Amino acid sequence: MYKTIIVPIDISETGLTREVIPTIQTLAKFENAKIHFIAVIPSFSHFASFGIAYAATLPEKDEILDSAKEQLAKMVSDFNLPAEQVELHVVSGSPKDQILKLADTLESDLIVISSRRPDMSTYLLGSNAAAVVRYAHTSVLVVR
Repeated sequence: MYKTIIVPIDISETGLTREVIPTIQTLAKFENAKIHFIAVIPSFSHFASFGIAYAATLPEKDEILDSAKEQLAKMVSDFNLPAEQVELHVVSGSPKDQILKLADTLESDLIVISSRRPDMSTYLLGSNAAAVVRYAHTSVLVVR
């Protein structure tokens, strides 16, 4: 049923990643699907829009993306999936936009996204999981 599954991973939230591991292991086993893990690194202009200051000397974008890919690979190894079923994607930008873009590009069958329980900031600002559910052109499974 599912051949292409997108799994967004927040490399700064290992707890959220742990929540989704059993679901992905089951889907990978029974569906024999290709699992595309994506980590999205917010762009520096994103932080500047909030008035957040940062050092005058910033690491190069490629350096940041390479480091993020290493972290993503380490986290994905916890899933114990066959290498031929796994593909890693690390991009910068808006998490919800990049997740939706990858899902459309790959014509994915399913997006599996972990989400924490809503709190006040979620009600005020919204969440990436809510935006993905709202705007995805494919099925979305939210794991809590």
